[in-house]
Amino acid sequence: MAVKRGRGVAAVNYPTGMNLGGDPTQALVHSTPTGSFMVTLSSVDLGQGLKQIMAQICAETIGVPTESVTVDTADTDTGPHCMGTFASRGTHRAGNAVIQAAREARQVMLEVAAEELEVNASDLDTDGSGNIHVKGAPSRSISIFDTALAAHFKHGRSISGRGMFLVPRSYPETETGAMKPSTCYAHACTVAEVEVDEETGEVVVLSVKNVFEIGRALNPKMVEQQLVGGSWMGISHALYETTEPYYPDRHHGARDYNEYLMPGPGDLAETEIAVLERPSGDGPFGAKGPGEMCANPQIPAVANAIFDAVGVRVDTLPITPERVLRALKQRDAGAAA
Repeated sequence: MAVKRGRGVAAVNYPTGMNLGGDPTQALVHSTPTGSFMVTLSSVDLGQGLKQIMAQICAETIGVPTESVTVDTADTDTGPHCMGTFASRGTHRAGNAVIQAAREARQVMLEVAAEELEVNASDLDTDGSGNIHVKGAPSRSISIFDTALAAHFKHGRSISGRGMFLVPRSYPETETGAMKPSTCYAHACTVAEVEVDEETGEVVVLSVKNVFEIGRALNPKMVEQQLVGGSWMGISHALYETTEPYYPDRHHGARDYNEYLMPGPGDLAETEIAVLERPSGDGPFGAKGPGEMCANPQIPAVANAIFDAVGVRVDTLPITPERVLRALKQRDAGAAA
């Protein structure tokens, strides 16, 4: 018996959203009388940072500081329609809808500013810090604060916009069944290094190296945090987490995170993340959806590493010490025969 070391590789591609039924998402953007902006969505922030990214997208499109934008995802009864937060579609679908709505709101804002400055709206631009000025003449300017006041109390204009992103439906070809189920794909590759104890069946993940191609990282630090967290989650799926044999019967099942088996800080592997940016032609500022994909390739990479170490395939998750030992016994029995 010995501790064996192995290395496994896995690569995946992951679709952003769906295309079988249009996959629509709507967004509304409006200005308050004091020049801050509100984005209204029915896309839900699950902790992945959707509100921050939508605020950045709206601010970049209108030309205001990100802190001037508030994102409301409070109520699907009163908010604009959204298919949902799933299929790694939030940034791509909602982001495109926000861009449309923000462009419409920006145009109204520039039209009001043009009336105040007595110029054409096409001659105006924003400086990104809260002002609108004549192109080539920064001294001729008006603040967005004053523009919003003028719109609400002088011109009777609503600085607002509506946006909707709808993917044209892809119908299967009659002859071949070929279709286009998604508009863009993100990609990932993981290399995992493990140690396997042939006497106990215990698997220790020593290191995980991940490369993700996600279009464009709109907030690089948030992307890094999501990818690192997803990598740890993938290891947890591979070696620890399960609802068996209790699901769907909850009797004697785990009642809290003290009883539900997950890796602790001491079980987490050395993790490296590399991000490749190949902007998507139809993504908001080139972004795709890295969401669910970030926890996918680690699972087959760990399984392949175990095979490289001890020559057995375990195709049932999680890969527990018991399953590893059973596979080793079958291997040895086959060798003896």
